[in-house]
Amino acid sequence: MFPGTHAATDPEKPAAIMAGSGRTLTFGALEEGSARLANYLHAAGLRRGDVVALVCDNTLRVYEVYWAAQRSGLYITAVNHHLSAPEAAYIVRDCGAKALIVSSGVAGLAAAIEDHVDTPVRLAFGGEVPGATRYADYDAELAGTTATPPADQPRGADMLYSSGTTGRPKGIKPTLPERQVDEPGDTYQALFGPMYGFDTDTVYLSPAPLYHAAPLRFSATVQALGGTVVVMERFDPEQALVLIERYRVTHSQWVPTMFVRMLKLPEEVRARYDLSSLRVAIHAAAPCPVDVKQAMIDWWGPVLHEYYAATEAIGITFIDSAEWLERPGSVGRAGLGTIRICDEEGRELAPGEIGTVYFERDVRPFEYHNDPAKTQAAEHPEHPNWTTCGDLGYVDEAGYLFLTDRKAFMIISGGVNIYPQEVEDCLALHPKVLDVAVIGVPDPEMGEKVKAVVQPAEGAEGGPEMEQELIGFVQERIARYKAPSSVDFTDFLPRTPTGKLVKRELRDRYA
Repeated sequence: MFPGTHAATDPEKPAAIMAGSGRTLTFGALEEGSARLANYLHAAGLRRGDVVALVCDNTLRVYEVYWAAQRSGLYITAVNHHLSAPEAAYIVRDCGAKALIVSSGVAGLAAAIEDHVDTPVRLAFGGEVPGATRYADYDAELAGTTATPPADQPRGADMLYSSGTTGRPKGIKPTLPERQVDEPGDTYQALFGPMYGFDTDTVYLSPAPLYHAAPLRFSATVQALGGTVVVMERFDPEQALVLIERYRVTHSQWVPTMFVRMLKLPEEVRARYDLSSLRVAIHAAAPCPVDVKQAMIDWWGPVLHEYYAATEAIGITFIDSAEWLERPGSVGRAGLGTIRICDEEGRELAPGEIGTVYFERDVRPFEYHNDPAKTQAAEHPEHPNWTTCGDLGYVDEAGYLFLTDRKAFMIISGGVNIYPQEVEDCLALHPKVLDVAVIGVPDPEMGEKVKAVVQPAEGAEGGPEMEQELIGFVQERIARYKAPSSVDFTDFLPRTPTGKLVKRELRDRYA
């Protein structure tokens, strides 16, 4: 479905609301604005398969640009505005964007990349971009463009870039579907709509940056099915609770670090808000420590739903609260694709054995743009329709998947495999720990040793005494050989705004 369907029946209904300002985008305005931009881009020469790059903060216009691309057969590449100028410019160049649309909210980055990209169409909305001269004013350019929907509306797609936690971002380019935008067949609508009960009564809270795959795709799915999206400009733990109560939020999506921040609010603050409207709280994007998830279920009730997937859309698993309580730590069973666990040589492993997680699909779901070698590296050596994102894990006898870590992060100490995630999960809820990363550091005798890098909680003082306390804390809960041999303290850990640790930066620091 396409939001234009709902614009015809209820044009004044909010398609999206900005949490901070209260500004609203109605379905009628979304239909008109996206049609106007689609016509403008077509007049500028963009055709099916071309790319529109979007560099902006969380604003309502994200949806206008997204749906304009979707109804034009175009790819949309939403660029992480927290990147440096060279990184952002690289993505705009690499995706081959024919149009670049920026917001004044990220004016510094927009100006910095201006001379390092060669997109022929450049638009800026929300005000001027100081220091830039080549962006035309979005509203002025579209003012004379018709809002009549194009006669031909081939379905487009997003072409997003991996977060680059283990290397340079990779463009994930799906095959464009051979359908019109108003025809059924969207994977997210077909899978997640019935799974989570998205419909016209849905009020969906989106606390994360919209350039990330899940917030962008899920909020668009909610709009396609007639619901309303409440968008936070940026995540704040107490403000999230305020919004659930204020808007009677029915659905939401989170990452585990958000759970941790909300759980660390004072008890009287957590108890202050009415969260009874919340029917489904989805989480994904990063592994959730067992203790954190248990605490959230104790607080919010059995409304937590987890899925495991990737921007590459190689496959999906699902698990609800009841299933998880029977199998703590699992990310569920396959809902799209068939799970295959394989060893280093590609041999399939038995239940309970840890190996690389592949999903078997009857189609090749994606390719890495401009990088056939990386595409091939993601494929099984004998079965090209088995693909992986590099995660390690195992399945139990009933087919439930348990993740252990990413292959790139595994520590090999004295010939023994140690999975940092297990140690991070152990330390995550320690009262003196605000954030933690565990990495392997070079050691002449063992090859690698386990090091924890900790951001202390407010009021906690890092130092030798706290180091020994944390090491002992881990030794009491998991095997002693997995415990850190040392702990460093820092004021900041490199995370993407969606919660993923950028361990590459830490490992480079200690290499």
